[in-house]
Amino acid sequence: MDDQIRRTMPLFSMSIVQKLTGLTARQIRYYEEHHLVQPERTEGNRRVFSFNDVEQLLEIKSLLDKGVNLAGIKHVLGMKTIEAMQPPVEKVAKKPEMSNADVMKYLKSELIQAGRHGKASLIQGELSRFFH
Repeated sequence: MDDQIRRTMPLFSMSIVQKLTGLTARQIRYYEEHHLVQPERTEGNRRVFSFNDVEQLLEIKSLLDKGVNLAGIKHVLGMKTIEAMQPPVEKVAKKPEMSNADVMKYLKSELIQAGRHGKASLIQGELSRFFH
């Protein structure tokens, strides 16, 4: 059986999850209401949690202990979801490193282009200190 299937399989009742996480049933229901965790439901409408759900609740508890509010928790968990969908870093093509000469050439062209067509560059003053 695949590990991902095992981790998503609903196995734990509310009472077990309470013991595993140290959260109250009310807290767990509150996080479910705010879509931070989505446990499965039995035919009798009882919540059944997976390993992933328990892990998510433990992360929520950890963030709360650090003083992060609910909006911050949603943001952090949303970012983790986005990161999980991204390809691994090794597969992403990296831009070639610029040499010092290339950087100087780029900065000089920025300085020359600044002020043309009535547009002032925000970095114009910063660039001028590099060239004498």
